[in-house]
Amino acid sequence: MIQSPWWRGAIIYQVYPRSFQDANGDGVGDLPGLLMRLPYIAGLGVDAIWISPFFKSPMHDFGYDIADYRAVDPLFGTLEDFDRVLARAHELGLKVMIDQVLSHTSIEHDWFKESRESRDNAKADWYVWADPREDGTPPNNWLSIFGGVAWQWEPRRRQYYLHNFLASQPDLNFHNPEVQQAARDNVQFWLDRGVDGLRLDAINFCFHDAQLRDNPPKPAALRVGRGFTPDNPYAFQFHHYNNTQPENLRFLEHLRALMDRYPGAVSLGEISAEDSLATTAEYTRPGRLHMGYSFELLGDECSARHIRDTVEQLQAQMTDGWPCWSLSNHDVQRVVTRWGGRAPSPELAIQLLILVCCLRGSVCIYQGEELGLPEAEIPFEAIRDPYGIAFWPDFKGRDGCRTPMPWDEDGGGFSDAEAWLPIAATHAALSVARQQHEGSVLQRFRTFLRWRSEQPALCGGTIRFLDAPDPVLAFERGAEAQRLLVAFNLSDTPQRFAFPLSAITEIVYESAPATQDAGAIVLPPRGAWIARY
Repeated sequence: MIQSPWWRGAIIYQVYPRSFQDANGDGVGDLPGLLMRLPYIAGLGVDAIWISPFFKSPMHDFGYDIADYRAVDPLFGTLEDFDRVLARAHELGLKVMIDQVLSHTSIEHDWFKESRESRDNAKADWYVWADPREDGTPPNNWLSIFGGVAWQWEPRRRQYYLHNFLASQPDLNFHNPEVQQAARDNVQFWLDRGVDGLRLDAINFCFHDAQLRDNPPKPAALRVGRGFTPDNPYAFQFHHYNNTQPENLRFLEHLRALMDRYPGAVSLGEISAEDSLATTAEYTRPGRLHMGYSFELLGDECSARHIRDTVEQLQAQMTDGWPCWSLSNHDVQRVVTRWGGRAPSPELAIQLLILVCCLRGSVCIYQGEELGLPEAEIPFEAIRDPYGIAFWPDFKGRDGCRTPMPWDEDGGGFSDAEAWLPIAATHAALSVARQQHEGSVLQRFRTFLRWRSEQPALCGGTIRFLDAPDPVLAFERGAEAQRLLVAFNLSDTPQRFAFPLSAITEIVYESAPATQDAGAIVLPPRGAWIARY
């Protein structure tokens, strides 16, 4: 039997290091803190960790504005601390993936400091510079995801520079081959150090339209998507020209060729495009990214029909690639609040964990998701996220999903000092210490992952959805001689699911007991149910 790559069907645990564990008492999580907690992560039964940025940065966007791709920011520790994390993770059987933010840098990066000084220096063409229009306005109508125009005036050059995110995050000019090579060199630095994979942030934003054409307007009825508030003008355009350009495919192929020199190394691309599913399929074709994920399951829509349509649409287009699914991360409201309201139940939390781990693909689990943590309420005066500050109160930003992990009985244990974000009072009862008992979300998740790891149908098999009335989501997973029937009741009331019960040979998992009635399975509220047949 051919051995599948480790990452196919893997469960990847995302660590947001600022909020995981503080070891030096400054109120901010760090790499030595992560080192302390690696046994906890390994004990979950996951296959890998993905560590959000820990590189040198002024922290305007909390690490996604990088000033030195090869240096650890002192806030998080040292390069030697990272080496210790890497070595210990490997001892525990965990693969290590790190973020790489290739499309833009910080304004504090040496490349940008040189580039902005003049139009004829060695780095002059390393960023996206453009002359103003005759009236002094920006060269086109492109907008920033974080609000307002995507161009910032630089008086030294008397030109505008492009920033798809914050003004302190200037976009690199990937049309310049030197920039592409520099990006690959930085990636190689970490591959040489022994990392097992890369999560590529906003990877479809590397190239822009060289002609700087205006984006067309988007009708009001279509202004939906990732975290957009009704008054965020970013949603008012079709973003045909400021990202997702055809030249990016060739760059991905060169990047893949580099990664193929490191056996087992994997690339996971974050993709947010006008048609993210189609772009994900295109970006994961042979010779490009190993895996991709988009934001379709990170939004507010939680119906069985939406989940089925999303997976089926991607499956139809991704004939050769491999998907990765997630329901929560550091950029979106926590899923139990997003899909369950202000008082989500533990049954919802465990159901959603099992659901995402039963889809065909790999899975990213965000820290605290295994505890069933809801979104934290952050008062305006404590908000640190520039996105939330700009769009308060309609959109409160991303701080509510970034609060520190609750470790101890009282929800503390993260730091001996005041934490950089307040620890939510609602998280204390859900702390790691309080969930060391049978029946908790944490313990049930651990048990499920141990069982899942032995099921070839769930780790790498096929998927076929079955007709079921919303709110029931049902599908078949199959591999080799194993065939599993998987069903979820996504509502708070019992639901019937008609299925030939005589075909079922064994019920292998129930989040709560189901019953049978007149040839149908009656799934309990928020029930998860798996059977062999």
